[in-house]
Amino acid sequence: MPLSTPAPRKLLHTRTVECFGYERDDGLWDVEGHMTDVKTYSFANRDRGGEIRAGEPVHGMWLRITIDTDMRIHAAEASTDYSPFAICPEIAGAYRRLVGLRIGRGWNRRLKELFGGVAGCTHLTELLGPMATTAYQTLYKVREKKAAELQQLDAPPPILGTCHAFAPSSSVVQWLFPKFHRPRDAAVAAEE
Repeated sequence: MPLSTPAPRKLLHTRTVECFGYERDDGLWDVEGHMTDVKTYSFANRDRGGEIRAGEPVHGMWLRITIDTDMRIHAAEASTDYSPFAICPEIAGAYRRLVGLRIGRGWNRRLKELFGGVAGCTHLTELLGPMATTAYQTLYKVREKKAAELQQLDAPPPILGTCHAFAPSSSVVQWLFPKFHRPRDAAVAAEE
């Protein structure tokens, strides 16, 4: 269902986020994220020749992480093509600190610890959110097979309880993982 009809308005800013998931020949996966910010008007800027023109990217940034089937990061690289300040690209190297982290529970908290405030770039750090979900989507087939193997061992699937659709009491869990479905009252009691 689309959004309702908006009030009369004019476009001022567009942020575009694209994420790409790749299977590598060496058994690992690359997830790349690209983010751009573009304004519909020109504005003064000291570090970019006195002005950033309408339609020219204010921000243009890339991140690549290399992960394994457990969502552990083996390599990380950041790059800034466009930024409002000449100093901005200097922080790209900080994102190598992602190496060794695992995408999963506590991910957002860990990103804030590593890259919050002056320790990172707001835009690069924000890009890691959609990249994490892209990682899950990229490894879907592999993780689905792993979840089926866990079910045979009577272990709950890792996706259980990660969102509304995968709540233990949901119809989705009842359909996909009937062994781990809990009626709403029992599921609420278990969480308390």
